[in-house]
Amino acid sequence: MQRFSTLVELLAVGADDAIALQAPGAKPLTYRDLRANQQKTLATLNSFGIGRQDRVAIVLPNGPEMASSFVSIAAAATAAPLNPVYRADEFEFYLSDLHAKALVVEKGSTSPALAIAEKLKIQVLELTPSEEGIGAFTLTQVNPQAPSVPFIPGPAAPEDIGLILHTSGTTSRPKIVPLSNINICASGCNVRDNLQLTVADRGLNIMPLFHIHGLIAGLLAPLSAGSSIFCTPGFNALKFFSWMTEAKPTWYTAVPTMHQTIVARAAQNHDVIAANPLRFIRSSSSSMPPQVISELEAAFKTPLIEAYGMTEAAHQMACNPLPPAKRIPGSVGIAAGPEVAIMDTEGNLLERGLTGEIVIRGPNVTAGYENNPKANAEAYTNGWFRTGDQGIMDADGYLSITGRLKEIISRGGEKISPREVDEILMDHPAVEQVVTFGIPHDKLGEEVGAAVVLREGKTATEKELREFAAIRLADFKIPRKILFLEEIPKGATGKLQRIGLAAKLGL
Repeated sequence: MQRFSTLVELLAVGADDAIALQAPGAKPLTYRDLRANQQKTLATLNSFGIGRQDRVAIVLPNGPEMASSFVSIAAAATAAPLNPVYRADEFEFYLSDLHAKALVVEKGSTSPALAIAEKLKIQVLELTPSEEGIGAFTLTQVNPQAPSVPFIPGPAAPEDIGLILHTSGTTSRPKIVPLSNINICASGCNVRDNLQLTVADRGLNIMPLFHIHGLIAGLLAPLSAGSSIFCTPGFNALKFFSWMTEAKPTWYTAVPTMHQTIVARAAQNHDVIAANPLRFIRSSSSSMPPQVISELEAAFKTPLIEAYGMTEAAHQMACNPLPPAKRIPGSVGIAAGPEVAIMDTEGNLLERGLTGEIVIRGPNVTAGYENNPKANAEAYTNGWFRTGDQGIMDADGYLSITGRLKEIISRGGEKISPREVDEILMDHPAVEQVVTFGIPHDKLGEEVGAAVVLREGKTATEKELREFAAIRLADFKIPRKILFLEEIPKGATGKLQRIGLAAKLGL
């Protein structure tokens, strides 16, 4: 199938009158109108002094406008989608770190990002839906500013950064992952080819579009096949089956926690499932319990395809193939885009059947973290990117993840930097020492826990610390369990032990 190196090329594949985007109860948007919107946005951004490689932060709710704004903005500049539930402190960190030139919000937005944009003197652009169909929009300047630096007009080039995201780091601040147009287009096409998507398919997107999973698998993969996407406002278990009835999808992709919620409601929705047969279901972002795979496949009478991805790979690295090829529950499948290998600590590639670090290389892999030579030196060995995950590959090339070398907490697919939570809790006057760590959780994979040592003569309750954290952290990052200890276990060198702490504390 065709490969693309820019988002302008990628969107060109859909037939003029074919439906590109749909949404609940709305007029669909054709590929012709989506392309026109992309061209109009490019001209509009250029007229505002924003061009190639300029960073445009996008803070929009999930849905068709978020989808079309991403493919339109990334075709002209660098799109930086941010989680709309962030607090002011988080927006200040991300907008500063990105050196954002503009911020896009919906008309009438009350996001705390607006006050931060004003403080940082960032141009604010308001998005207003237009009449061509759902997802079509216009951008207007809220605070027109004379361009401070010259800009480069015209469509983004293949090597230009199309998407920029942060990845959490345990030992340092979150790292900036720049992904070129080549990276994101390659990854979208990898997912498309892996799932054998065609113009006849329709994806039901319930994934957030500020995450690499939603942006690549939920959006770019189907667009690169000229197929259509039914854009929801985000995952809602109560509405999922009514959306299925309206969308008549052929597939959907989600994280394991979403699948678990869906399968729990499947018994009451046999008729909907029977009336809207899916070609397959896809899962990624964290490991899927084999029991849930069996339940989903039995309920939907269709294969569950488990994939393995990460931000630095512009999402997909490995994936189980569609039938009639072999799927192995508990394995993340075979290399599905980049080359995948197993490496020892000395940088030697290992034979199949031996355990080591999973490494990748290919056109979808980022060229390196931004302004972070230390992280790049650690992440790349002989041209291979080290994922930080431990794994083993069998004789047939099927990859299984055996452990996590990194300390990132993966809560239902949301990646949380323990260090970020540490630093927030350390600001509480009663806290002397804190270590945030992952606690195993049967549905979410991991939950956030924190071990705290209080200052002498000071008191604090679990409720008090959680409320303190809630002011500055998004809800999913707040520790669900806080333990008060006399002393936090340390390693031989006196370092606080994060990995294995849950087990040591009997959690």
